[in-house]
Amino acid sequence: MGRGSYTASDWVKLRSSFGTEKKTEQIFTAKTSSYTMPSLNGVIREARDNEDSPRSTPVIIGLDVTASMGYLAEELALNSLNKAIVYLYKTKPIHCPQVMCCAIGDCKSDRFPLQVTQFESDIRIIRQLTGLCLEGGGGGNGGESYNLAWYFAARRTRTDCFEKRREKGHLITIGDDNCHRILTRSEISRVFGDSAEYDLSAEELIAEAEKMYHVFHICIDRGLPEDERIFAGWREILPGRTAIINRKDISCLSELIYALISVAEGRTPNEALSAADQQAAERIAGSLAYINIPQNNNISF
Repeated sequence: MGRGSYTASDWVKLRSSFGTEKKTEQIFTAKTSSYTMPSLNGVIREARDNEDSPRSTPVIIGLDVTASMGYLAEELALNSLNKAIVYLYKTKPIHCPQVMCCAIGDCKSDRFPLQVTQFESDIRIIRQLTGLCLEGGGGGNGGESYNLAWYFAARRTRTDCFEKRREKGHLITIGDDNCHRILTRSEISRVFGDSAEYDLSAEELIAEAEKMYHVFHICIDRGLPEDERIFAGWREILPGRTAIINRKDISCLSELIYALISVAEGRTPNEALSAADQQAAERIAGSLAYINIPQNNNISF
């Protein structure tokens, strides 16, 4: 996968195909009642160099698709994912981005707790995103299974970026809830078909994923009393890598995704923000204040 190139004309054609009202149900047509999710048993996703992407860089975007989050998938499909890709190609903080999307639910209650696309470099990035099923579940149990994205990234992806060049890709999850702190052996078996010797903590999974990826999380502030507690919890398990964006500013999500990748690649926050228009830069500047990446963040051979 990862062949082809991203063009504005392909994006215009795809967006126009969503219908005039462009509602979630017109964009994401897979229905929970009839959807059959491909098994993740033994599934590997690869981001490889090729003639179109001679120095590929994997980017994973994991979005919460539980009951409260349908608007996030719609925003990514209609606006933010396209804009983020355009930013990456225009300002080049990374080489040859190959993007994979993950739909994240709750493995304690959902039928489809993790769905993954392929790593792609062209309009298939968004086309495959819209083929995912927005189950709209979640268990009301104090969290969602963002840890599944870390498990998949660490154990089920293969990248030339890491294997050939010992460089990291980027993994960004986005949502408005806590992360379940433990991924149990039984959950690993049910979702991935893997036999684990023991349960895995969020911290252990992040550490595994960080061998190959710069790992970030974007908390969405809904203006609710519990949001501060949720944000604090994320900063405990992912310190210096957790940003926050107000739901009212969700149209600036593309700028925040781009800025996180740029800062991870060594640009200053001001340099990252300079690519955005002034209004968007002002609205996400506070988010970057929470990001603190250690200077010595390279992979040792």
